[in-house]
Amino acid sequence: MRTLQGRVAVVTGAGRGIGQAEAIRLAEDGASVGVCDVREEEAEATARHIVNQGGKAQAYRVDVTKPSDVETAFADVVKTYGPIGILVNNAGVTRDNLLFKMVDADWDTVVDTHLRGTFLCIRAAHHYMVEQRWGKIVNTSSTSALGNRGQANYSAAKAGLQGLTRTLAIELGPFNINVNAVAPGYVDTEMTRQVAVRLGIDPEMFKAQAAKQIPLRRVGVPRDIANVVAFLCSEDASFISGQILYVSGGP
Repeated sequence: MRTLQGRVAVVTGAGRGIGQAEAIRLAEDGASVGVCDVREEEAEATARHIVNQGGKAQAYRVDVTKPSDVETAFADVVKTYGPIGILVNNAGVTRDNLLFKMVDADWDTVVDTHLRGTFLCIRAAHHYMVEQRWGKIVNTSSTSALGNRGQANYSAAKAGLQGLTRTLAIELGPFNINVNAVAPGYVDTEMTRQVAVRLGIDPEMFKAQAAKQIPLRRVGVPRDIANVVAFLCSEDASFISGQILYVSGGP
């Protein structure tokens, strides 16, 4: 079902992993997609995959912490496809460390990417949604927002995104703009595999250990998150706003 036919979407961090799956799923549902990632080659690969499958997509190299990058890319998306109606803020990084080992750069990089980046993208896109009186914004939080050892920076940023989501749902609701967040649990991505390597654990063993702690007894895959995002961007979710949906295989 091409429920998003005629809609224009932007997905950040769409070069791989969850963001890539989200961009592909939105394109499958009919949206034209601006594929944004700081890694240009990976963004181009995602866009090429969408086009090869019959969809519409354009790749952009975007550092979401830089206003000029965001504004330039978003303006080109509008010029190419029309007003942005869907924004999925997925760009993120980790710089895990215990507090006494965490340096300023570890904190700043993570908080800037997640919080500042999301703010800049919403600020650049929401004008188009207000004009249309229609919009869907989905931010990416995490179960780590509830606290996770060695992730003071990441947990703080992801918790901050939940507050931002709820606040903007209040501010933008009168313009028929839904603002929600997904909060994934363990999802098998390059980022989680890198965490395993840093801990000196085989990624497959790390994944198997995580699965034992999840009620559904499996870890997530990027498509699991993409499916939820697609729902939140559809008219089926038109009365859902300001919510944090945990997608983690159990409570």
